[in-house]
Amino acid sequence: MSSTAFSSVYEVCSYAAGVAGNLFAFVLFLSPIPTFQRIIRNGSTEQFSGMPYIYALLNCLICLWYGTPLVTPGVILVATVNSIGAVFQFIYISIFIRYAENRVKLKMLGFLVSIFSIFGLIVFVSLRFLDSPSRQLFVGYLSVASLISMFASPLLIINLVIKMRSVEYMPFSLSLATFLMSLAFFVYGMFKHDAFIYVPNGIGTVLGTVQLALYTYFSSASQEESRHPLIDP
Repeated sequence: MSSTAFSSVYEVCSYAAGVAGNLFAFVLFLSPIPTFQRIIRNGSTEQFSGMPYIYALLNCLICLWYGTPLVTPGVILVATVNSIGAVFQFIYISIFIRYAENRVKLKMLGFLVSIFSIFGLIVFVSLRFLDSPSRQLFVGYLSVASLISMFASPLLIINLVIKMRSVEYMPFSLSLATFLMSLAFFVYGMFKHDAFIYVPNGIGTVLGTVQLALYTYFSSASQEESRHPLIDP
């Protein structure tokens, strides 16, 4: 195979991995819809927290900035997925604020303003004071920290599953989509030789694998118990 043909195949595989990551991420972005349908139907945020969507919005904005040509040329699929994610998170936060109690509403508005202020400061500093290589390092490290913190959040769910010996709070479709998205962007980052992409998504892939393994184990255990229930003497 000639070097030109190899290069073409390499680029196609890289693009395919990035597109797959976008598609799997889209499934994740849709996953909170049932929660917000309930909020709208009941006219109240009840006991739901809006903080996961605040954190997700900040993560999407930072990773969106990292994927733009001004920071990292050649990884535009990182920018596309996070731009879509930012829109979804903003919509979710807006709905949450609409139906939250006044005290919570003001708190969420404050967080929202803070998020955009932080993002604006990151953009300003990276453009005003840093050259291109330094800019990529600065935003890259921020994106890695943000992604790792996002991927670490399922650890609470994993702990709950082990403690309760039940997968009730860990939907299979969500765990699978998380695993596939992380795996796709891990491969995409490897193709692009970009550690700021493949390192956090490699961690996400490992955590996703753990979630799927736990789901398989406790689902099998639950089915076994249902077939052979314990009978008190």
